Amino acid sequence: MPGEYRQYLFPHDHPRLAGVRGLDPYAYRELARRPGTFTGGLIEGWTPLYGNDFRGVTEDGTLRDGLHPLTPPEPGEEAPVAAMVSAARDLLACLDDEGRERLSYEVDAVEWQTWANPEFMQFDTGLRLDLQPPDVREKALALVRASLSPEGHRLVRAVMRVNGFLGEVVGLETVLNEFSYNLALYGTPGPRAPWGWQLYGHHCALNCLVVEGRMALSPVFLGAEPDEIDAGPHAGLRDLFAGRVALGLRLMTALPEEQRRQAVVYERMVDPAMPEGRVHPGDERHLAGAFQDNRVIPFEGLRVAAMPAAAREHALAVAGSFVGLLPPGPRAARLREIAAHLDETWFCWIGGHEPGDVFYYRLQSPVIVAELDHHCGVFLDYDTPKPFHVHTVLRTPHGNDYGRAWVRRWAAAGQDSGWR
Repeated sequence: MPGEYRQYLFPHDHPRLAGVRGLDPYAYRELARRPGTFTGGLIEGWTPLYGNDFRGVTEDGTLRDGLHPLTPPEPGEEAPVAAMVSAARDLLACLDDEGRERLSYEVDAVEWQTWANPEFMQFDTGLRLDLQPPDVREKALALVRASLSPEGHRLVRAVMRVNGFLGEVVGLETVLNEFSYNLALYGTPGPRAPWGWQLYGHHCALNCLVVEGRMALSPVFLGAEPDEIDAGPHAGLRDLFAGRVALGLRLMTALPEEQRRQAVVYERMVDPAMPEGRVHPGDERHLAGAFQDNRVIPFEGLRVAAMPAAAREHALAVAGSFVGLLPPGPRAARLREIAAHLDETWFCWIGGHEPGDVFYYRLQSPVIVAELDHHCGVFLDYDTPKPFHVHTVLRTPHGNDYGRAWVRRWAAAGQDSGWR
C-alpha cells in the first residue's frame, strides 16, 4: 500500500535519530564503532572477515575447478569495454593526483572485500561521492551507466534516490543521501587486461570487472527502505523490487503442494525451529551479504530439476531478474551459464507465500546465489519484517565474485605485463 511506511516514522527527537543528526560520514563512523551499540556489534563481527584470503562462496566448503574458464566471449556477448574505458578515463582526468591515488587500487586488492550495505562507513575505500564536486560525481556515475543495462542503471539510480528520500524523511541527510556512496577503481582501464570498479553504500553495492571482453558483476546488493518515494521531485517511484517479489510468488504457486512443502525450509520469518544464529542482527535471513566472501551455504529446499516445467521457467526468470543489471551481451552469457547448471540448482523459501506476505527465498547453484529477504525496520520503527523493506543479494560462487577467478587465470597465463 503506497505510503504505508509513514505510520512507522520515529518521532523527530527519538534517540535512534537524534544522536546521528548533523554528523558528517566520518563523525558518524566513529559513533557507529562504539562498543555496546548495535552498529558497533556489527562492525566488530564483520571487520575480521574482510581481510581473509579470498576463496569464494561454496555449498560445501570445497572449491570446484573449471566453473569459470576465461574463454573469449561468444559473438554478441562482449561487454561494453570501450565505453567503460572512456568513462573511466574521463573520471581519472577530472581528478588531481591525490584524488586519483585515493580512487585507484591494484586489480586484485583486498579492498574489493570492504564493500558493505549499511549506512555507516565501515571502510572508506575510494572516493565518497557526496563529498566530491558535482563534475566528479557525474563522471563517476557515467562509468556506472556505461557498464550496466539501461534497466539496471535505472534500478541502481532509483535505489540511490530512495536512499536520499529516506534521509530527507528522517532528517539524516548528512549520512543518508543520493550520493552517500563510495566509488573505487581497480586496475588500469584498458581493452583487454582485467580492471573494474566498485560502488557501495546504504542498500546499494556493485562490484564490476571486465577482462578480455568478459564481464563479472558480483557481489551485488540492492535494497530499499521504504520501497517508494511518495513526495518531492521523484514522487511516484515505487515497487523497485516488485518483479523479483512477484517471480518468487509465481514460482511457489506453480509448485505442487508437496513440492511447495519441500521448498519451505521454515514457515515463519523467525521460526523456533531455526538453529541459533540463523537470523543475523544485521543481515537477518540472507546469507551471502557483505563480508561473507568465503561462506559455506549448503543447498536447501527443492531441486529445480524436479519442478514442473512452468516452475522451472519461473526459476530461470528469477535468475534473469537478478542478472538483469548486466548489459545484453554479458547477460546472455550469464544466463547460458546459469541454465547449464539447472540440474544442480536449488530453491528454498522462508515465510508465507500468499500475495502481501513477507518472505525470504534463495536460488542457488554452483554458479549463482540469488537471495531476497524482507526486513525489520532500521530507520523506521517496526520490529517485524515489512513488504516495503527489501534486501536482495547476488553472488557468483566458487571464486568468481569480483571476477577473481578470471583475474587469477589471466595472471597464471603470464599475461600480467603492464596491468595493475
